[in-house]
Amino acid sequence: MPEARLRRVSSQRFLPALKFIAVALCATAFLLPGAQAAKKEKPTAAKTAVAKKAKAKAPAEVKRSAASSKKAVVAKRGGRAQKSEKAVRGGRNLVATIRKKNGKTVVAVQRRSVVRVEAPVRQSFGQMAGLHSTDDALDLKSSVALVIDQDTHEVLFSKNDHAVLPIASLTKLMTGLLISEAHLPNDELITITQDDVDTEKGSRSRLTVGTMLPRGELLHLALMSSENRAAHALGRTYPGGLTTFVSIMNAKAKMLGMKDTRYVEPTGLSSRNQSSAQDLALLVNAAYSDATVRSLSTSPEYQVEVGNRVLQFNTTNRLVKSPDWEIGVQKTGFINEAGQCLVMQAKVAGRKLIMVFLDSAGKFSRIADAERVRRWVEATHAMPGSPAASRNVAYQIAG
Repeated sequence: MPEARLRRVSSQRFLPALKFIAVALCATAFLLPGAQAAKKEKPTAAKTAVAKKAKAKAPAEVKRSAASSKKAVVAKRGGRAQKSEKAVRGGRNLVATIRKKNGKTVVAVQRRSVVRVEAPVRQSFGQMAGLHSTDDALDLKSSVALVIDQDTHEVLFSKNDHAVLPIASLTKLMTGLLISEAHLPNDELITITQDDVDTEKGSRSRLTVGTMLPRGELLHLALMSSENRAAHALGRTYPGGLTTFVSIMNAKAKMLGMKDTRYVEPTGLSSRNQSSAQDLALLVNAAYSDATVRSLSTSPEYQVEVGNRVLQFNTTNRLVKSPDWEIGVQKTGFINEAGQCLVMQAKVAGRKLIMVFLDSAGKFSRIADAERVRRWVEATHAMPGSPAASRNVAYQIAG
């Protein structure tokens, strides 16, 4: 009995130790995989720390160039770093050059010099021919000018009046005259088509493709407001078509004695429409004899209904609205090749005058030339009994 009790007591004494060992083994089995995973991640974390440290030490120039362009890359071939140089645009006028030198990245920033080149001014045919170098007593800005007494045919003033030049929208005076003389129905609706769109100069128009207007209103807009699509549509819808109309334009010019004149289309957008001041004076005289052309060309403004809109058109010649002028017929014109042009029949100092101004240099110079001629005629060529002549006599007596 005593021996059995002693043996049982000894085994119970080692029981806690056995439990501890079992718990330890379980804990080891549970924690060992995590420890091994953490051990494997340590090199990666170390590499990340080194990369961050290297990034922090990167030169400020590299950071700026990287912000300007993401293309700054050091070339590597076969695992070995190669020397590279690349220009990176870092702004409108800045160029940064990035290169490797002695293992370091060097960034050089240069400011580019900017040279502005203005487009050359396109010269008119008159300028290229040297006509602007011609002096005249009135110091006109037009390279070609002619003033004729309509009744007596006396030439009061002339300057390069035989020069043949592009005439721009002065062409429309012949277009309007022929349409008026044809006595076509003015209320006939004409549709603006793609054929009427200007492909010569790319000019704009408020008469969009598909617009329908009576022939009479298109004629009004062509003569008063120099509407290109209106003039083209008038020629296109002439009996026989556009080709027939242009041939009639040239035939009419020949009939009027316009020996230097040639037309290729009805708007004047082509620089191949050419004439001389002498010829244009004949055209103005013929246009003045047509009541419709007189009325429409001197209209100050006109409104047309296009769909649900009402469009306001105005004259291209501000002298029409001036109380100092009594204008019977007029037409303006401009393309680069022709310069600023103006023809008129006007009553000045008791005289019916035909005035032609071609290839004027500035935007308002053709108007200024007309005003200068008017004052000159009033001072030196006034008809006896006219208000201008009475003022001149009074001035001479007072002087």
